[in-house]
Amino acid sequence: MRKLLPTLAAACALALSVTACDRLPGKQASFQNTDVTGLDYAKGFSLTDHNGKPRTLADYKGKVVVVFFGYTQCPDVCPTTMAEMASVMQKLGPQADQVQVLFITLDPERDTRALLASYVPAFDKRFVGLYGTLEQTAQTAKDFKVFYSKVPGKEPGSYTIDHTAGSYVYDKEGRLRLFIRHGGGADAIVHDVRQLLN
Repeated sequence: MRKLLPTLAAACALALSVTACDRLPGKQASFQNTDVTGLDYAKGFSLTDHNGKPRTLADYKGKVVVVFFGYTQCPDVCPTTMAEMASVMQKLGPQADQVQVLFITLDPERDTRALLASYVPAFDKRFVGLYGTLEQTAQTAKDFKVFYSKVPGKEPGSYTIDHTAGSYVYDKEGRLRLFIRHGGGADAIVHDVRQLLN
């Protein structure tokens, strides 16, 4: 699967030029992932979790939140990312209870509540899967500037989904702070999450 970052590259470049004068008050952080503090998108969502409960980003205020968009039948990027986040949680030790990882499916046609409930917590029991209607999925992806597109498979009705491969990180106040590129490694994420927790 291709790792597609169409609009994010421009956004991240912009972030580098604006965040120096748009930092939040307090100690200046030194992040290893892309600092997107102050960018005006990815403000939230209104979806349903894998337990059937309506959820918004505000429900997780008080925790550092990591949001990843993917789908359960993804052959590479998604399971790799989820496994990496599971490693992050292990490395954080007791601090991991202050972190919430959210997996938003881009494939609501196949990713049922039951499937998300078995797939997402398999990586870490604290992880939460989120889904919506096709319309909600499209709107949420647009709000987060996440690209996704079906790629037809060899069999009728089979397909994969090319999608933005990266995660968003919010601080405990629910403010967007970081974009994590796929494949950067767990240690860099642990470093940055600890800064946000402190």
